[in-house]
Amino acid sequence: MTEAEETALIARHTAVFERPLLERIRAGLIFAGVSLYLVFAWWLFGIGQVLSDGRWDIAGAYLADWVSYEVRPDVDFQGEALEVSFPRFSPLGENPDPDWLVTQKAMVESRAETQADVAGAAGGSTSDAGFLGALSAEPAPAPAGDAGFLGSLSGSAASSSSTGTAEPAATAPARSEAVVAADISFGGDTSVSIVPGLVTVTHAGETLLLDIVEDKSVTARGDLPEWASQRAPGAKVIARFGFAGRAEIEDDEVKLRRRFLGWENFVFDTRSPFWGLPASQVIGLIVWGERIQPERSNFALAFENVWNNADWQHGDVWTKLLQTIVMAFAGTVLASMLAFPLAFAAARNIMPNRFVNQLMKRFFDFLRSVDMLIWALFFTRAFGPGPLAGISAIFFTDTGTFGKLYGEALENIDDKQREGVRSVGAAPASVQRFGVVPQVLPVFLSQSLYFWESNTRSATIIGAVGAGGIGLKLWEAMRTNQDWENVAYMVILILIVVFVFDAISSALRHRLIGMR
Repeated sequence: MTEAEETALIARHTAVFERPLLERIRAGLIFAGVSLYLVFAWWLFGIGQVLSDGRWDIAGAYLADWVSYEVRPDVDFQGEALEVSFPRFSPLGENPDPDWLVTQKAMVESRAETQADVAGAAGGSTSDAGFLGALSAEPAPAPAGDAGFLGSLSGSAASSSSTGTAEPAATAPARSEAVVAADISFGGDTSVSIVPGLVTVTHAGETLLLDIVEDKSVTARGDLPEWASQRAPGAKVIARFGFAGRAEIEDDEVKLRRRFLGWENFVFDTRSPFWGLPASQVIGLIVWGERIQPERSNFALAFENVWNNADWQHGDVWTKLLQTIVMAFAGTVLASMLAFPLAFAAARNIMPNRFVNQLMKRFFDFLRSVDMLIWALFFTRAFGPGPLAGISAIFFTDTGTFGKLYGEALENIDDKQREGVRSVGAAPASVQRFGVVPQVLPVFLSQSLYFWESNTRSATIIGAVGAGGIGLKLWEAMRTNQDWENVAYMVILILIVVFVFDAISSALRHRLIGMR
């Protein structure tokens, strides 16, 4: 193209080649406006401060708790001995003896008071001396073998009362076997060795020695490595080993947190006779083994142990999940049934009375303008916690939503079908039945199916405020701040239910509206 042709082309299409200034800089203005808004939002909500003050270590621990569990032994300092203890409800059962915690025992000498201590302490006061003198003056009849003992007791008492001072307490040395060392392995090169007065921590190729003055201080030999921290001199030292766990060394005990991947005791809890057995042995006992309890089969016993698992509460969780599904289904069905006839009154082309038409529309606006969570709080106070409050909340909210959607669908129908039915002399009810309903029914059902799937998620949320279902169970697990693996379990169940219901709803909607 020559320069003359180019000039002629620009002259013919001036609007294309010479656009207004605002149109040319419109993209830049939009980008600048969005950028300014993001900067304003960053400043208004203090996002930078939130990120800097965030407890990312705690967040990481919570995420780890979703897929793992901790075993928490404590090692207490008892003078020259140690005492190893586990929580009452340990995932290792009533008598834990893990192979990663090795203890050494030895004879430890201790001194215990004898009966003479009590007599010596009693002779230290004037009133006690008078009592012992009376005892020696009027001895009770006793066998000959005991007379010498009572005589020596009265003589000792008289001697003590005359001087007014107590003899030194007689003590007897005693020796007993006790734990004197504990070695805890965290996997790899990470370990904690504990003896009275000294804790040795090894991690990432470094060794940390901590001197313990019982009930006084914890002092490190040298500088602390990066994986250990101490807020103040003499305070406890926290050693973090990443996913493997951590150790908290205090002046009176060492708290150990050993982490393992997986969900502990998911099938059988520690009280079950099947706990700790390999799967092959459990199957063998269920199929052909002798009955553990004569009154019922091993299969019934195993099912009861799984259903009533104290740690995971499968029975309660699945019951609450079923409640959530029923809440969503019942609330959606009731809302659809009520909104269907009311929508005809709200449609302008169906209901000629403007007052009734506007009254229905405002009624629908009121129902859906109040959030489902607010309705759930209201009905929880009215009916008490339970599925009835959840069903009512879904019913009220969806009635308003369905009424609006159904009314708009009715206002957009093709009047030709209705006029055709009316032209043959059909009654008004028959006109709506045969001229309107066939057009809108697939749309109504499709919308109801979509909200049924959506309300399954909503029922979980409103359950957290007391409306019943698995949402309440989920909130209880989150409030403990310890059962995050139970939270993960329930979240997975909710996701599975939502995925299944979404697939069913999509398939039914496609069949209703004629899509392949």
